[in-house]
Amino acid sequence: MHNNHVKHKLQAGEASIGTMMFEFNTTGIGRLAAAAGAEFALYDMEHTGWTIESMRMLIATTPKAEMVPIVRIPATEYHFVSRVLDVGAMGVMIPMCETAEQAQLLVSSAKYPPVGRRGAAFAIAHDDYRPGSIPEIVQSANDEVLLIAQIETARGLENVEAIAAVPGIDALWIGLYDMTNSMGIPGQMQHPDTLAAIDRVLAACRTHNKVPAVLVTSIAEGQSQLQRGFKMIAYSGDLWLYQSALRHGIKSLRANGEA
Repeated sequence: MHNNHVKHKLQAGEASIGTMMFEFNTTGIGRLAAAAGAEFALYDMEHTGWTIESMRMLIATTPKAEMVPIVRIPATEYHFVSRVLDVGAMGVMIPMCETAEQAQLLVSSAKYPPVGRRGAAFAIAHDDYRPGSIPEIVQSANDEVLLIAQIETARGLENVEAIAAVPGIDALWIGLYDMTNSMGIPGQMQHPDTLAAIDRVLAACRTHNKVPAVLVTSIAEGQSQLQRGFKMIAYSGDLWLYQSALRHGIKSLRANGEA
C-alpha cells in the first residue's frame, strides 16, 4: 500500500486539511483538489448514490502521493469496507457509529489476519497491479489504512468513550448536522448541548489517543475548530465550493454592471 502521509502526519500530532466529494464524478476532480493543496479527499458513498465503479474511477485518478483517497461507505458492512480498499482506498469512514462493536467490525473488515479478517487478493488495484512480498504487503496495508468512526447520533455520543477505546480506530469524526438532528436541536451549532457534545468527543480522543475530525463549511469555522483541538479538517465539498464561487462571481459582476 502507498505511504499514507495523512495518517503519519496525524500520528505526529500535526493537522491535516482536505475536502469532501459528493457530486463531481470526473477523472479530474482528484487531481484538481490535489493541485489546490488538499491532503485528503473524502469520497462519499452515503449520500451520493456513487457505486463501487464510481469509487474505482475516482480513486484510480487520485494522485495518491499528493492526496490520500478516503471513502465514506454507506453502512458498516464487510463488503463495503473490503471492496473500497481493494480498489485502492487508503482510508475508510463509517457513518453513524454507535457502538464499540460497530467500530470493531470496521477494524476487522479492513485489516488482514491476524489483526482482522480481510480477504486476500494481491497484485490488484490496491497494489497498483504490481507483485510483491505477501507478508510485506499485508503488514503495509494493516499499518497504512486510516480508519474513521463517525460520531453523529445521541447513541454514538453516549458510547463515544467505548468507541474511542477500540484498537485500530484512528479518528473520531463528529457529524454535527446529524448529531444536532439526533439531539432534537437541528442545525443549532452554538447550542449548549452541541458544544458539550463536541467537548465530549474531543475528551474521548485525548484519553484514547485518537484524532478528532470534522467537516467545516467556512474558513472562519475551520480556524475555530483547529483552535478547539480538531486535527483532521475537511474544508467544505465540491458542490458547495463550486456554487459559492460561482454565486460570488456572478453577484459581483452584476453589481459592477449595475453601478
